[in-house]
Amino acid sequence: MAELSADIVEFLSAGTRTGMLGYAASDGRPLVAPVWFIVDDGELVFTTGRNTAKGRALERDSRVVICVDDPHPPYSFVQVQGIATTVEDAPELLDIATRIGGRYMGIHRAIEFGRRNAVPGELVVRVRPTKVVAAFNIAD
Repeated sequence: MAELSADIVEFLSAGTRTGMLGYAASDGRPLVAPVWFIVDDGELVFTTGRNTAKGRALERDSRVVICVDDPHPPYSFVQVQGIATTVEDAPELLDIATRIGGRYMGIHRAIEFGRRNAVPGELVVRVRPTKVVAAFNIAD
């Protein structure tokens, strides 16, 4: 397992950067979808519906990649390759959805978004890193 260093966690956790999740479609085509995420206990964590394309794909093949970039000069990115696991635990789902809501919508709306997204059929997805590739300040 690859570990997320402190500078990687700081980059991934800064602001409201969206992760681009790469996964395989049922016919093997590569797909990419944006995800709101947090870093929790050395893993990238997001939520998705069990019956969405992402949810179904993760049941077939747990190998994923998440790429997060800073599109402003001097440009940086982190790519986390890993293995995704899913859980339907209601208390964990509410906790994760609330924390994600706070990050992306502001702390004043965290509970609202947590409750909205912690509903039956939603999954907590945890990506355990197997490889991390990063480049900071590319245009310096």
